[in-house]
This record gives sequence, structure tokens and C-alpha cells, in this order.
Amino acid sequence: MNDIIFFDGVCNLCNGFVQFVIDRDEAARFQFVSLQSAVAHELLIRHGERPPATLSTIYLLRNGQLYERSEAVLLILQQLDSGWRHAAALLVLPRFLRDWVYQLVARHRYLLLGRQTECRIPTPALRRRFL
Repeated sequence: MNDIIFFDGVCNLCNGFVQFVIDRDEAARFQFVSLQSAVAHELLIRHGERPPATLSTIYLLRNGQLYERSEAVLLILQQLDSGWRHAAALLVLPRFLRDWVYQLVARHRYLLLGRQTECRIPTPALRRRFL
């Protein structure tokens, strides 16, 4: 089973991150699901998480374990086919500090990079990786 990345489907920063992962995930380890979708809500509930009121959190579902915020991002980067895997070394920093930076960026993501009115439609080749 592939790891699943949950993301805000209308956020340009989040969509950019998904494209970044796709471009560096040659083994196609990841699948993707928009937090706005019913599939995401069902998966989150099944794994003990209430669907978020705000969509500012990236989640990673790996082997039945749900990770969020900075931990999710760093665990995702750790799996990429490039030098980005070394960013996982930041996991040694205290979680409260990593999440503070994560939340600062998340709080201002629409202001910084805007948002879309709908989710981007993936190419046919990538469609199978989206839930």
C-alpha cells in the first residue's frame, strides 16, 4: 500500500508541494487526496482524526499511522529520490519548534501564494495516484 498525502486542494502552496513530490517520486510511493474530498474525510475518521475545520494541515498516512504538519512534510521529503531526503535531519528539532514554523507558513499561505477556486485536474498518467 502506498503512503497517502492529504493536502488542501485549492491552496497553491499545497498544490505546488504535491507537484514537487510527484516530480521527485520516481518510484510512485505516494498517492494524494484533497482534504476537501469525502475520501479524505473517511480516511481521517478511520484513523482517529476528525476532518479539520481549517485545511491548513498536511497529513501523511503511512502503514496505518497518521502524521501531520512538519513531521508529515519531513517524512515525505525523506522518501524522495533526491538530496531532499536529508531534510529529514530536521526531525531532531523539537516538534513544537518545527510545528510553529509550519503553522506560521500555513497561516499565511493564501496571502503568499494565493488559492484556486477548484482542484487541479491531474494528467491521465497521474490520475491513478489521486484518490
